[in-house]
Order: sequence, then C-alpha cells, then structure tokens
Amino acid sequence: MTDAKLKSGWFDCGVNLFSPQFRGQQQHLIARAQQAGVSGMLLIGSDINESLRNQQFCSSHPYCYTTAGVHPHQAAQVENDWLTKLSQLLQLDNVVAIGECGLDFNRDFSPRPIQQQVFASQLQLSKQQQKPVYLHQRDAFSTQFAMLQEQQISHGVAHCFTGDIAELTAYLDLGLYIGITGWVCDERRGQSLQQALAHLPLDRLLLETDAPYLLPRTLKPRPKFNEPAYLPAIAEQICRIKNISSQQLASNNYHNAQQLFNLAEHRND
Repeated sequence: MTDAKLKSGWFDCGVNLFSPQFRGQQQHLIARAQQAGVSGMLLIGSDINESLRNQQFCSSHPYCYTTAGVHPHQAAQVENDWLTKLSQLLQLDNVVAIGECGLDFNRDFSPRPIQQQVFASQLQLSKQQQKPVYLHQRDAFSTQFAMLQEQQISHGVAHCFTGDIAELTAYLDLGLYIGITGWVCDERRGQSLQQALAHLPLDRLLLETDAPYLLPRTLKPRPKFNEPAYLPAIAEQICRIKNISSQQLASNNYHNAQQLFNLAEHRND
C-alpha cells in the first residue's frame, strides 16, 4: 500500500479489534475495511493484555497501530506492576498513544477513587514519554477536565466525543483533538453532537468507528455489529453537516491522525 493510497482513503482512529464480538474475524474485518476504502486503523487497548495483543497484531499488519493503557472499567483489576508494564509497552513499535484511559462515572465498574488514581498515573506517564492520551469520559466531564488541567495535558484526543458545544470548546481550548463516531448518525441521541460538530475545526477532527460499538443508525439494513468498513457512513453524515467533500474530510482525517499519533515514525510496512 502506498502513501498516496493511505492519504486518499479513510483512517479509522478507534477499533476494538479483539472484542468478543469479533472473535476469529480479524482478518476478514481488515479485508472488508480495505474494500471499503479504509486504508489504516488505530486499535484500542483497554488493559495491559489487550494492548500487548494489539501490538503483536500490528507488527504484522501494515498501517495498523495501537494505543496501550487501562480503561476506567479495568482500573480496579490492575496488578502491582501495571505501570511498569505499560511503560515498557509504550516503547514497542506501532504503540502510538496512552489509553484508552479516563473516567466513567456512569457504570462505575471500578470505584471512582481508583479510577482517578489509575488515570492520573497514565496522564503523568504521557507527559514523561511525550505520548498523546486517548481519553474516555462518561458522566465525569468536570472531574476529568480538572485533572487534565492539573496535569497540563494538551496532547491527545477525546475519544468517542458525545458532548455539547461547551464541552467541545473546553477540550479544544486544551489543545485536544475530537473523535467523532457513529453517534453523530443517531437521530435520537446525536442532536447535541450534530450541533457541536458545526463548531469543530477540520484540523481537530478524527474519525473513528469504536467498532464493534456505536453502529451508525443510518445504515440500512442494520448489521449486527459495527466494523471499520462502515467508517464511510460516519463520514457521509459529517460531510453533510459540514458541507464538505468526502475527499477533503478523508485528507484532513489522515493528516490529523498522522500529526497527533506521529504515524510516520511508527511505519510498519
């Protein structure tokens, strides 16, 4: 695959490739994504083991990259040496960001103080290793934003952003990129995001499926799970709202991903 093809295609900035829904389907998913014009993707690590598995997959799949980190749902399950292992993971090829990390006060699968402790450690590590953070946040905006300010975080992405204009502006003022998913295609829940999208500069926008989750509701007939091949459906909705061409959006998305995640340094082809 040439650079020209990658730049002219779509780059999915968020895929949970080893979710149970995709068991044994990884190669098929990659093939279908490429057929749909999705030339590259970023895998999401939710714990140390998944991050390592992602990295091993990426080492043999050109234009695939991964994050490495601990999701707030997993915060209470970390081992004593988790931070050392994460630091080592971040030195490996194709590992381009710390996360998915953050706070989730909606489900509270981990106690909130532990979530905050594990999150703070990852923010500090991101500063030490100069890696962008890949941020999760649900029903915890005020606390998370305060922690980002305290740690002076300005390099990262608000993954799966579903907030309003005020939250968007706050993240942009920090210097973050904004990840847009199929939530923007939801006529029931996506109205605030659609309104905020009009205020999102193209040079801060990243496209992500968050597959297998957040299937775009504009897809007919509706598949069972979301996958990277459906990224163009999200792009179509964004292009309509922002009145831009798909070529312009694809080019901007790839450039933004390259800038934030320093993809040129992590080429694995």
